[in-house]
Amino acid sequence: MNYILYDGAAHQSLLPLTFTKPVAHLRVGILTLREKWEKLLGSATSTLTQDYLKAKFPLIKSEDNIMIDASVIPTETLVKKIKNLNPGQVLFKNKVAIAYHTKNPENPFDFNAYKPLEILDDLWQINHVWDLFRLNDFAIKLDFELLTKGKHSQPIPETVHCINKTQIFLEAGAKVEIAVLNASDGPIYLGKDSEIMEGCLVRGPFALGEHSVLKMGAKIYGATSIGPYCKIGGEVNNAIFSGYSNKAHDGFIGNSVIGEWCNLGADTNNSNLKNNYANVKLWDYESEKFKDTGLQFCGLIMGDHSKCGINTMFNTGTLVGVSANIFGGNFPRNFIPSFSWGGSAGFTTYQLNKVFEVAEKVMSRRAIEFNNQDKSILKHVFEITSKYRNF
Repeated sequence: MNYILYDGAAHQSLLPLTFTKPVAHLRVGILTLREKWEKLLGSATSTLTQDYLKAKFPLIKSEDNIMIDASVIPTETLVKKIKNLNPGQVLFKNKVAIAYHTKNPENPFDFNAYKPLEILDDLWQINHVWDLFRLNDFAIKLDFELLTKGKHSQPIPETVHCINKTQIFLEAGAKVEIAVLNASDGPIYLGKDSEIMEGCLVRGPFALGEHSVLKMGAKIYGATSIGPYCKIGGEVNNAIFSGYSNKAHDGFIGNSVIGEWCNLGADTNNSNLKNNYANVKLWDYESEKFKDTGLQFCGLIMGDHSKCGINTMFNTGTLVGVSANIFGGNFPRNFIPSFSWGGSAGFTTYQLNKVFEVAEKVMSRRAIEFNNQDKSILKHVFEITSKYRNF
């Protein structure tokens, strides 16, 4: 069977994180959505996504295809039902398709053309950017079970003080010394060749990705996920760093999602609670206005390739687009469009040639090529987001 993860309506509601990637490449828990699906399906997947992303994330078709909404967090029960779909059947919840069996994956989906099978079980879905950190506790626990089943952790050094040690797992090459790991409220997972330096205090649920590092004295509260090749210091609470991003120094980041190839300067802080304790509103690309998240705690959402200078302060519910460069004192606005350059004193446009120059340097440090496909994607995002840059 050929499995295809499609973006669906979530691609728009998950901007700016999905400006540069399909929904399937978002991280929640330990793994990305694609990694979860592929492990549970026991099969590779491809993607049906936006036209400008297709060169980098191509679609693979066959005679029999099962289309799956990439925004859904998979479980063993759900995957079993999807695998049992027959041609012409659709699995749905609340009148919304979750998966369907088709010979024509690129044809527009017509619910009435399929035999409907309703899901009566609970369903977890990433419908908004804030759902990523909101559901991260659940997702880490699910992934921890999936990744550690039938395996044994590497030995934990005697210098490490552990609470609920059976819920702490170290992959091959993971290093930790003179730290406190408290897995009372959820598991702690250290990926391959990751490192927790001396003096770190960690409460689960927590995931540290492959080759990522917690700097000395870091204070981490669950539910927090650090993707691969990150360097994280200071205080972090219920946040996701997607991968290849750094917050290497002191400062607080909470109830937030940070994209890939981002860098937060020393003493960067975000507010995650309004002074009047009201629900937080966040910029929404679908309605092109601020939307009530229904959450009392909501911090910073930052798109790929964005960066901020030292002592940057982000207000409650700040959304930063792709390839923004933020610096200076005081609070910048709480919606910072893609390719913005500046801060509270005002913004200008961060020109593409400079964006490409920095991206090439940053990615080469991880031995990853900034290629023509990446340039084409950023160029397209630059064009479609120009209407927000009224500087």
